[in-house]
Amino acid sequence: MNAVLGLGKYLFAIPFAVFGAFHFMNLESMASWAPLGKAGVIISGVGLIAAAVSMLIGKFDKLAAVLLALMLLIFVGLIHAKGAFAGDQNAMGGLLKDTMLAGAALLYAKTSARDNSVVG
Repeated sequence: MNAVLGLGKYLFAIPFAVFGAFHFMNLESMASWAPLGKAGVIISGVGLIAAAVSMLIGKFDKLAAVLLALMLLIFVGLIHAKGAFAGDQNAMGGLLKDTMLAGAALLYAKTSARDNSVVG
């Protein structure tokens, strides 16, 4: 059973690396609705990939998970909230997804992260 539970870290971290890669692959289209345009897409893409790598190697993983949660909550407020509360179901889906992932990142930081060197 522990072997199956051990997959959780990979099932959580790897999609963030893929989402980060998507930020670069779709830079032009994502820039049109990102608060900082292309710079915002690049910064968030790097953040997603860095968080995934950190969690996978276990170095600064607690800090990475907390910062990832913060970034996701910023996405909720700056990207999804306006559309979600205006009745856009796609925006509401993004709002709920990013809220859920932020919660999962905080749970990871509290229960699974190993490196307490920055965030105690």
